[in-house]
Amino acid sequence: MTHINVLDPGASPLDYYGFELRRLREAAGLTQKQLGDIVNYTASLVGQIETARKVPTPEFSERVDVALGTDGLLSRLVDLVLRSQLPAWFQQVAELQARAIEIYSFETHMIHGLLQTKGYARAVLSALDATNLDDRTAVRLARRRIFEKEKPPVFWAVLSESALYQNMGGPDTMRNQLAHLLAFEANPRINIQILPFTAGAHAGMQGSFDVYRFASDPNIVYTEGYNSAHPTANPDTVNDCTLRYDHLQAAALSLKESVAMIRRVMEERYGDQQLA
Repeated sequence: MTHINVLDPGASPLDYYGFELRRLREAAGLTQKQLGDIVNYTASLVGQIETARKVPTPEFSERVDVALGTDGLLSRLVDLVLRSQLPAWFQQVAELQARAIEIYSFETHMIHGLLQTKGYARAVLSALDATNLDDRTAVRLARRRIFEKEKPPVFWAVLSESALYQNMGGPDTMRNQLAHLLAFEANPRINIQILPFTAGAHAGMQGSFDVYRFASDPNIVYTEGYNSAHPTANPDTVNDCTLRYDHLQAAALSLKESVAMIRRVMEERYGDQQLA
């Protein structure tokens, strides 16, 4: 367990954040309890973050920035902290997502991580490992902040119809997750198409993949294995997956038809009548 008197700000982004939080709080002449009361968090939580035993959230950072007049320092740091808490094998992928100007994703059986709700993410992450679940969930959800940038990426997602039926976390969680997908209907930068079962054999049968496009760097294809990430800029692979994605989009339902299917599954499979 890290002790506050020996906290090394150079040890990790999390340690640096804790060191800065303590320094700023003490400079303001506040105890942990006083700061917690101001930002509506417990003194215990403030202390855990100061000692690098708890991962801060963007909301916590924003509230403390306002309370201490830090000019957004902690809000800028928290992105670095959260990215550093991702599994080592995924950190490069998170950086690619943060830099991409366009992201094209195909998912065979689940909702893409950038589109997941808190409940859905918790259900996925806890399938085999429920340790540090709050922190791990916060870290995953923080990846969605790329859509809050001044110039967010254009995101296209083709989801297999099976992703709508794979029950992650129960009917309430799934209903909220599908409602979350529907909320993007009017957002031209986040586009969701459903690949229906009726499409039969299709160009994505080898598995899920992402294509990242950048302003000046070569395009990159990302595939995922067991606890491993496989990004590649190999032109043949990129061209092959780009062609596959074109065919998947052509086989998928239109944006409007996809909205109708998501709404129908949400109401028929996860509606209130299913909870009786």
